[in-house]
Amino acid sequence: MPFAPLQNDSFLRACLRQPTEHTPVWLMRQAGRYLPEYRATREKAGSFMGLATNVDYATEVTLQPLERYPLDAAILFSDILTVPDAMGLGLSFQQGEGPKFATRVRDEAAVAALQVPDLDKLRYVFDAVTSIRRALNGRVPLIGFSGSPWTLACYMVEGGGSDDYRQVKSLMYARPDLMHRILDVNAQAVAAYLNAQIEAGAQAVMLFDSWGGVLADGAFQRFSLEYSRRVLAQVKTEHQGQTIPRILFTKGGGLWLDEIATAGADVVGLDWTMNLGQARARVGDRVALQGNLDPNVLFAPPAAVRAEARAVLDSFGRPQRADGGWGGHVFNLGHGISQFTPPEAVAELVDEVHQHSRRLRVAV
Repeated sequence: MPFAPLQNDSFLRACLRQPTEHTPVWLMRQAGRYLPEYRATREKAGSFMGLATNVDYATEVTLQPLERYPLDAAILFSDILTVPDAMGLGLSFQQGEGPKFATRVRDEAAVAALQVPDLDKLRYVFDAVTSIRRALNGRVPLIGFSGSPWTLACYMVEGGGSDDYRQVKSLMYARPDLMHRILDVNAQAVAAYLNAQIEAGAQAVMLFDSWGGVLADGAFQRFSLEYSRRVLAQVKTEHQGQTIPRILFTKGGGLWLDEIATAGADVVGLDWTMNLGQARARVGDRVALQGNLDPNVLFAPPAAVRAEARAVLDSFGRPQRADGGWGGHVFNLGHGISQFTPPEAVAELVDEVHQHSRRLRVAV
């Protein structure tokens, strides 16, 4: 079944450094706990995984923020840990504790047992992608995503979140051969997973290297960036005649911006510690940039939210260069939106991004 024609393609054009009438904006975790309608749907679902694995619920919550705000993209409602869950590690979410794996990958036997999962175990994700794409009816593009090989490996070894990354770093330094084996399996799985999302209807894909920034220089290149690069080299760049932009976001990765920009992504996501103008000068518009408002700005009064949004846009600068070229900017937060964010603050933010970015395009 063909999908409806796209009505607002500003996000896709910005990803490819093409002219846009305004700077497109979407927010990491835009479908989530800060919205009362999300909390109501999650209560009906009974659990986070009950929500994520139900096609109708996943479709409903993905579209909820678009009903409130004129966002320029939707992102699939899912979790970055679906791939290791499909490997049989037993993912669960405890109230107030975050994700946990029943099986931890810490020794030779556990590493040897790892395999690229049967993608049919992730059918619920692909069915949700198709359902969401149809429900959007061409309103805005749909972004698919996955955790990066390194970030997935962190959760797989630690068994959940971590404050000190002791288990995963101990394994990495003591048995780099085992770590490389985990990362190789993860890279194959993530590439296949993203390609299946594209085939199901995703119009762009994002790789979340949420834990890349915890690594030392040198280790980041060997254990994180190299495997993100492998994924991006395998992910489709085109599907059914349409270009598929690829986004790479490494939280805490500013030190390695120049290297990240050569990893094969069309867009590099930045956290809030980076200066957008300096980042743009460093990458030379070889890639588009995404970001990078501090999420905590959204707890400030409306005038401050708007001022900070303008500051981000002004830092990037006018998208059109003097030589006629175009620098792409996708406005986003520097990390996911907090569950405590007032929904009204998001309305102020989105409105200001659209208004001020239009003014920048006509400024002399």
